[in-house]
Amino acid sequence: MSAVSAQRAASLSPDLLRRMDAYWRAANYLSVGQIYLRDNPLLEEPLTLAHIKPRLLGHFGTTPGLNMLYVHLNRLIVEHDLDMINIIGPGHGGPGLVAHTYLEGSYTEHYPAIERSRSGMHRLFRQFSWPGGIPSHVAPETPGSIHEGGELGYSIAHAYGAAFDNPDLIVACIVGDGEAETGALATSWHSNKFLNPARDGAVLPILHLNGFKIANPTVLARIGHDDLRDLLRGYGYAPHFVEGDDPMLVHQQLAATLDLALAEIKAIQHEARAGTGPSTRPRWPMIVFKTPKGWTGPKVVDGKPVEGTWRAHQVPIADFKNPEHLVQLDAWLRSYRPEELFDEHGKFREEYAALAPTGHRRMGSNPHANGGALLKPLALPGFRDHAVAVAQPGVAKAEATRVLGGYLRDVMKLNLDAANFRLFGPDETASNRLDAVYAVSGKVWMAETEAIDTDLSQDGRVMEVLSEHLCQGWLEAYLLTGRHGLFSCYEAFVHIVDSMVNQHAKWLKVTKGIPWRRPIASLNYLLTSHVWRQDHNGLSHQDPGFLDHVANQTADVARIYLPPDANCLLSVADHALR
Repeated sequence: MSAVSAQRAASLSPDLLRRMDAYWRAANYLSVGQIYLRDNPLLEEPLTLAHIKPRLLGHFGTTPGLNMLYVHLNRLIVEHDLDMINIIGPGHGGPGLVAHTYLEGSYTEHYPAIERSRSGMHRLFRQFSWPGGIPSHVAPETPGSIHEGGELGYSIAHAYGAAFDNPDLIVACIVGDGEAETGALATSWHSNKFLNPARDGAVLPILHLNGFKIANPTVLARIGHDDLRDLLRGYGYAPHFVEGDDPMLVHQQLAATLDLALAEIKAIQHEARAGTGPSTRPRWPMIVFKTPKGWTGPKVVDGKPVEGTWRAHQVPIADFKNPEHLVQLDAWLRSYRPEELFDEHGKFREEYAALAPTGHRRMGSNPHANGGALLKPLALPGFRDHAVAVAQPGVAKAEATRVLGGYLRDVMKLNLDAANFRLFGPDETASNRLDAVYAVSGKVWMAETEAIDTDLSQDGRVMEVLSEHLCQGWLEAYLLTGRHGLFSCYEAFVHIVDSMVNQHAKWLKVTKGIPWRRPIASLNYLLTSHVWRQDHNGLSHQDPGFLDHVANQTADVARIYLPPDANCLLSVADHALR
C-alpha cells in the first residue's frame, strides 16, 4: 500500500484525529522535557537557564516517530482488544517510551513517586539521564520493555523470540534504519521462516526510516523506494509504505496502513489455524515508516538545518550560553501547547487519556513484558533414569552429550502440551549428539523443503539456523517472556555472542534491584567441541575464551559448570533447567 492509497483509505474521524494528535503532542512534550528540564515542568513561568539541566544527555531524533507509532498502536489495541507488546530497536528513543508509559498510567503504578501531577512530572523530568535517576535508553527500568536499547541489532530476533508459542500475542517491532545496517539485524529478517502462524503469535516489523544515524545517512534511506521494496520482499515480507512530514496526513496514512496490516495478520492466522489453507510460508506484512529525523523539533539552529538531518540525533539545541538558544527551546516546548494537554494540576486531560488501553492491555503493563510473572516450572524427567551404569571406575564408555540427548528428548516430550521449552543451536544439534530430541520434535522450518531433507517440521521445537546471534536473540526473548530453553554451540563459535551475553547479564543484574521485575528462567549454554578434545580442526577452531568472558560476571548472575562425564552432565542439566 502506498502512502497515497493509505491516505485515501483514511480511517480516523476528525475528532479522533484531533485527540490522537494531541496525545502525540503530549508524548513529544514530555520527551523534550525529560531531555532538557529540571524545573518549571508546565512552563508556568518564563523559561530561564535555572530551569534547564546543566548537562544534557538524550536522543530526540527518533523519538517523535516512536511516539506517533505508540499512539497508533494504542488505537489498534483498544479497537481490536489486542494482546500486544512493543520492541524498540532505536532504544535511544527512551524518553518517548517513558513518556507513553507515564501517560497511560503504567509508569506511576510501577513508580508511585512519579505521580500524574505537576510534582510527578517534575520528578519525571529531573530523573531522566541523571545520577541516581534512569537511563536515557529503553532499559529494564522502563515498563513494557524486554529489549535494552544500548546495543543495536537484536530487535527483530527478540520480537520473534517473544512471539514463538504465544499464539495470541502481536509484537510490534520498531527497527531503526541505523540498526538495520548491523549484521545481526540483517540476518534476523529471516526469522519469518521459523514462525508458524498456526501456533505462534505474529511480529509486525516497522522500519523507522528517518534517514540518518549519528553523523551519516543510513543505507536503506538512500537505495530508493523500488530497491528497498524488493529487498524486503526478498526477505519474505509484504512491505507497506507510510511517508510524509505533515502530521495530519501521516496520522491518516498510518492508521489505514495499520488496519490493513492487522487484517493481513488475522487472515494468515485464520487460514493456518482453520487448516483450510496450504501449509506454505506466508508473506507477513511489515511497514516502512518514513518521517523526518527530529520531527517537530527546531528546523534551523545557528543557521544550520536540524530537523530532517543528522543534527537532530541527540540534543538539537545544546549551547545555552547563546541567549537565542533559550528562546528557541522555549518556542519549541510551547509549540506542543502543554496548557491544552495538561490541567492546572499537571494531570493529562481525560479526553486524551481515555484513548489509551487499560489494565494489562497497556503495553507498559502487558505481562509478556515481565515474563517472570508468567513463568511456570518445567516438568522434568528423573535424570537418574538416564544415567550410564558404572559397575566400577574406568570401565563404562559413553558419549556425554548423546546421553544428555536422551534426557532432553524426555524434557521435550513432557512439556509438549505446555509449549514452553525449545532447543536452540546453530546447525549443530546432531553434531552435538543431541539428535534424540528429533524422535519427539523436529527442526522448525517454514521455508521450502526437498525430498532429501530430514527431521524438518513446521511444528518442530528445535531451532536451528547458522547464526549464533539469532539463536541467542530468540532464546533471550523466549526467556524474557516466561519460557525455558537451552542453547548448544561449539565452544569456539559461541564467542560470536559475547556482547549479547554482556547485555543480557546487565539486564539480569539491574532487574534484581527492580521489585516489580519477576525472575526469569536461566539462559543455559551447552558448550561442545572443546579445545582439549578437538583433533581434526586444529588451530582454526580452538578457542576456550568464552569461559573467561562469562567468568567476568558476578556469581549471582552467571555460573560455570564443568561436568567430567555423562552422569555429571545429566545432573548439571537437571539443575540448570530447574
